[in-house]
Amino acid sequence: MRDVIAIGGSLGAVAALKHLLGKLPGDFAAAVFVVIHVGAGGNDLLADIFDAHAEIPVTTAVDGEHVEPGHVYVAPADHHLLVIDGIIRLGRGPRENLARPAVDPLFRSVGLNYGPRAIAVVLTGMLNDGAAGLADVKRCGGLTVVQNPSDAVAPDMPMGALRASDVDHRAPLDGLAALLIELTHEEAGPPIPVPTDIKLEVDIALGRQIGSEKMLNIADPVPISCPACGGVLSQIKSWPPLRFRCQVGHAYTSEALVAESEGAVDEALRVALRIIEERVTLSEKMADDADHSGFAAAAAAYRRRADEGREHAETLRYAIIGVASEATAGELEHGGRAAAKNPGHIDPESS
Repeated sequence: MRDVIAIGGSLGAVAALKHLLGKLPGDFAAAVFVVIHVGAGGNDLLADIFDAHAEIPVTTAVDGEHVEPGHVYVAPADHHLLVIDGIIRLGRGPRENLARPAVDPLFRSVGLNYGPRAIAVVLTGMLNDGAAGLADVKRCGGLTVVQNPSDAVAPDMPMGALRASDVDHRAPLDGLAALLIELTHEEAGPPIPVPTDIKLEVDIALGRQIGSEKMLNIADPVPISCPACGGVLSQIKSWPPLRFRCQVGHAYTSEALVAESEGAVDEALRVALRIIEERVTLSEKMADDADHSGFAAAAAAYRRRADEGREHAETLRYAIIGVASEATAGELEHGGRAAAKNPGHIDPESS
């Protein structure tokens, strides 16, 4: 039987999970694992929030505990949630898609350990964490389910999952519980060989170092630097979606990498503007000092330098305004990019 369900989401997923778990019966036999993007400083309140709406018990996952059927396990803050040989493991491996916990590591671990018995579900969320992991569950023989993008608060994650692989089922939020109940009553297929790259990426999420030689088996170096550590990124060979990892293990889909790079560009522009404005101020003071000392030529040179600096500062200021305008447009289009880049965001409904 299919008896393991992994669910991942981001923006809007707290309300979605409350609704979904509230529709599962008290005799629901499958073990359920949940990852929602929360910040490193989260207080692990999600399990209590969900437990108040569910008939089956919901707890925060604890490293080393044995998986029990009919139980929901929620990833704690700042740890990847993985399942290895029927035991919960909380990994401190590098962030994936700007998040820890991330959805992809959970999906890979249930695909690796449960194969056709596993069901992976992508809910509402920004960017496309979960797309690669969902595709990996499919490669391991598991079933894949996606919330209808038109039904999602933030459609990016469902859309990314649909683009990355041939998803088995797509359903609106109201229909997901009934679908999962139906799928858990079906017989699972026979186990199939698991691709070695999936195990390597699970090891990375656990915090294990796989070394440069093994990394070359799953990825090819590209001339792009990692936003987190500055190391060289390598392009993962299994795709879609287009993904990258550095030697440390930080992982990004192309969408997450672009989102992170936008913030780095904006910050670099602001730092450059501050430095130039400070040089303008210093040049003006040096011109005044030269005037007081009777060095008219030097004063004129310092004032020319200050004028040039003002022109450069104005150019940068317009560039920053342009970057900010693009970011605002993205927020309006997608419902708030800031929430996606802040994994600590939790829906207001969770309080």
